[in-house]
Amino acid sequence: MNDSTLGIRIRPGSLADAPAVLDMLDSAVVWMNERGNTEQWGTTPYSRKPGGVARVERYMTENAPHVAELDGAPVGALVLDSGPSPQVPIAPAGEPERYVRLLVSDRRHAGLGIGAALLAHAVEETRRAGVELLRVDCWAGGGGELVAFYERNGFTPTDRFLSETWPGQVLARRVG
Repeated sequence: MNDSTLGIRIRPGSLADAPAVLDMLDSAVVWMNERGNTEQWGTTPYSRKPGGVARVERYMTENAPHVAELDGAPVGALVLDSGPSPQVPIAPAGEPERYVRLLVSDRRHAGLGIGAALLAHAVEETRRAGVELLRVDCWAGGGGELVAFYERNGFTPTDRFLSETWPGQVLARRVG
């Protein structure tokens, strides 16, 4: 996908993108913490969390990773899978689906629509695969800003869940 209005180009990701994705995740933790949000992802940089590096490397090799670039540099990442993480305590969809396992953008480029462009790409990829359901789960804490972001991008809240003390929300979007 090439979104010429924003200058964002989306391409398939690979293991070579793992360091850039880890940097984006680490900067997202700092950004959230600076705004008083320590509950969503904690305070430890993602690259220093037990299993964090290995998880990102798996995302980039075992799933369908996509990287948003601006002027040739990675500024966002999206990982699609055929279902939710086994750690998410939700019911199966009961039909084929694509599931957003990761969506992150470089906070230095906030406000450029990178996340929205990646979600639009996820819709295209889901439709191209002949699948009609795209789902995502996210943190439902704080003031619900993340849930509202997904709603602005065409998703509808479905199931809520609690993973230990972490409040989550599943959202769905029909693409067929």
